[in-house]
Amino acid sequence: MPQHPPTTPARLEDRLAPILDLLQKQQVVQAVTQRQAQPRAELLENLLHRQQEVELRRSLARLNGPDAAHLLQMLATDHRLLVWSELPVRTAGRALIELPEAVAEGLIERTPAAQLDVILQELDADELAEIAEYLPREALEKAKAQLQANDRSWLESSLTYPEDSVGDIMSRDSLIVADDISVNAAIEQVRSAAELPSQTDKLFVVDRHKHLVGVVPLISLMRHDGEHPLSAIMDRDLVSFFPEDDAEEAGQAFERYDLISAPVIDDRRRVVGRITVEAVMDYLRARAENLALAKEGLSADTDLLGPVWQGARERWPWLCINLMTAFLATRFISLFEGTIQQLVALATLMPIVASVGGNTGNQTSALLIRGLALDQVHRDTLSFIYRKEISIGLINGLLWGSVLGLFAWGLYHNWLLGLVMMGAVTLNLMLAALIGISVPLLLDRFDRDPAMGSSVVLTFATDSMGFFIFLGLATLALT
Repeated sequence: MPQHPPTTPARLEDRLAPILDLLQKQQVVQAVTQRQAQPRAELLENLLHRQQEVELRRSLARLNGPDAAHLLQMLATDHRLLVWSELPVRTAGRALIELPEAVAEGLIERTPAAQLDVILQELDADELAEIAEYLPREALEKAKAQLQANDRSWLESSLTYPEDSVGDIMSRDSLIVADDISVNAAIEQVRSAAELPSQTDKLFVVDRHKHLVGVVPLISLMRHDGEHPLSAIMDRDLVSFFPEDDAEEAGQAFERYDLISAPVIDDRRRVVGRITVEAVMDYLRARAENLALAKEGLSADTDLLGPVWQGARERWPWLCINLMTAFLATRFISLFEGTIQQLVALATLMPIVASVGGNTGNQTSALLIRGLALDQVHRDTLSFIYRKEISIGLINGLLWGSVLGLFAWGLYHNWLLGLVMMGAVTLNLMLAALIGISVPLLLDRFDRDPAMGSSVVLTFATDSMGFFIFLGLATLALT
């Protein structure tokens, strides 16, 4: 049955609604028939189940791969497995490459080996390369054996490139032409191609040694005389990448130069692949999700609708760290129990100092992580960044610390307490800025994700040091 991809989110919702209704009805029917003690209840359940199964297959056959992947991510495990088992083979293969790693791995683990082999046979070398890292070795070898020799060679070479590299996200589909042909010959070569690669905006031009010498935008082919030599109209000032280049830096180049596609070359300047804006945007989106979740100590591969036990286990490491840091923060408070007993107002004001410090630290950390991602942080600018952020902390601390100090003075009629409040807020904001810069830099220095758990570390530092500064100043000034 032909697939009709939706053009708007509303159409996608309309397409998925009948499937979700079928799954809900199936669950209701099963629950009702199981409660009935009639001997024919099981027969009735089987008949209704078969009818709904036919309707489900008919509805799923209308979906394309990306829509099916979206549906699978919306479902809990039991319904997800049911939908996965009923998807057409080609749709299942396309959906598999669109799914997050955690969801894809869960489905692959529960798919019979024979069925998985059939699904993988529908994928080409580029598609297999996208999911190869979480395929069973035996299944991957069988899928590779089904490919033609050149496709198999491409797949094997692409798997050798490191993660987060250009080679990891490039594809092999590109249009390559010789530099000694005419514009007409180039146009004819484009027309005779079995399939025009998606997002093709230019031809890659090579010399007789297969070395890349330039590119020709497709629009240029239309605008020049057909007998014109291709070498005369090609652009020699081109942007190209090596497979080992960082994918994030390539994404910045795509944004900087407004690229749609670009060649990937080896050390001898021979074209080995192509990188497209679609691949770059997919990578950057996934990277952004990773950074956002890593900041909270989570992984982008976490499945929102996955098993409860798996979700709980994934959060144990950072919960353990958070409990340890929270315990250490209470030790700082215990050092000043005598001071708190003398002035109970300190207990009500402590959380304010810690809260504003944590907010400032997270803002500073977010800016620095972004700067590291965009390659804006260098040794020459590092000292300026420290001075700037600490100065901002000082200014904001004096301003809002004064406001909080006046509030404390008016509330408790103690001007010394107001001064302590102002001083503690100012010092904690400056300290938060210092830590907000240092934590991501330290993680980056050790080749770790700068966002990984930074909020947990910042919360510990600003809370514990905020308590220590506030209660320490209070001890000196008020006792």
